[in-house]
Amino acid sequence: MLNKTARIHSLDSLRAIMMMLGLVLHSTEIYLVGGNDPWPKDVNSTSHFLGYLENVIHMFRMPIFFVMAGFFASLLYYERGSIKMVKNRISRIVLPFVVFLFILAPIVVFSLYYSTALFAGSEDAFGFAISKFSSIEDLIPISTFHLWFLYYLILITLLTYLLAKLFQRLTKVSLFIKNVFHNIIKRPIGRVLWFALFIFVLLVINWDLSGPTPLSFEINIEALLFYSFFYLLGWMLYKTKDVLESFLKYDWLLVALAFVIFSTEFLFYDEIDDIVKGVMSAFVISMFIFGITGLFIRYFSNHSAKMRYVSDASYWVYLIHIPFTIIIPGLIAGWELPGEIKFLITLLVSTIICFTTYHYLVRSTFIGKFLNGRKY
Repeated sequence: MLNKTARIHSLDSLRAIMMMLGLVLHSTEIYLVGGNDPWPKDVNSTSHFLGYLENVIHMFRMPIFFVMAGFFASLLYYERGSIKMVKNRISRIVLPFVVFLFILAPIVVFSLYYSTALFAGSEDAFGFAISKFSSIEDLIPISTFHLWFLYYLILITLLTYLLAKLFQRLTKVSLFIKNVFHNIIKRPIGRVLWFALFIFVLLVINWDLSGPTPLSFEINIEALLFYSFFYLLGWMLYKTKDVLESFLKYDWLLVALAFVIFSTEFLFYDEIDDIVKGVMSAFVISMFIFGITGLFIRYFSNHSAKMRYVSDASYWVYLIHIPFTIIIPGLIAGWELPGEIKFLITLLVSTIICFTTYHYLVRSTFIGKFLNGRKY
């Protein structure tokens, strides 16, 4: 039987790794075939394999992250009380979002212009990028950039807090919902089927088969609904946490099947009907959520000093990694190497910079306390 501490170690590690995968995902962007605006493009080193890697990570990363966010918010709410939960979320999410958005926004914009100029062969890429900041207004964020997930996490946390307060008054309704959820979630096959159905409906509403990434300050209602579903899944999962042990059943099988279905959809994307693609994506997301969570409960339930360190560093790494994943590809644009090798160089150098700065500038300073609530 899994104890409470084992569950917390495993799920905390899962939350951290999902955040860290952002570094992997964003290191692929410049080398994708087609790619996404506003990312610059290394047209001589594109890679279909990196497209596969980027897409498969995108399928499960944010859904699992929001499930974990909901789980730990629920833990705070029911174990420490609603007031402490609100204070914790303000200090850990709201304040870092506001502070780092204003710090990082001009750096990210500079990085995009700088790398774009490098790829175009400019002899003064730095001057070109700096010229884009001609007034103080140019320093004001026009987008949430990669911090969009914090923006939506704030909104969803507020909505969930209000719902929790409401259902504390509606005790019979609350108990009924908990019992229905428990009956669904305790069955390994049933939960995959039921949640695949719910996810399919959400994908159809968004018509984004891998989940939306809304960068605008204007609230995207479809995206809010999409990620609220996973947050509420995590919230309810804490209230029925006795079922977590059942996640060990079929965990490897679910992950393997998810990869098979995703690979089929990826390879034959243009030949598959849109509705069928929606069904396939829904099953992939559902299988990945329960399968990957089960694997982390299986292999990361014991305390690990190294994993604890990675978990502590993950917030900082996610916040600052984007400029490096943009600038480094520009600096090596002239190297005649395959996209996969340039991706590995970008990932390795970005990771070293992020962890080095965390260790020496963050971990034992006021920044570490600001982000994680303590310094070492």
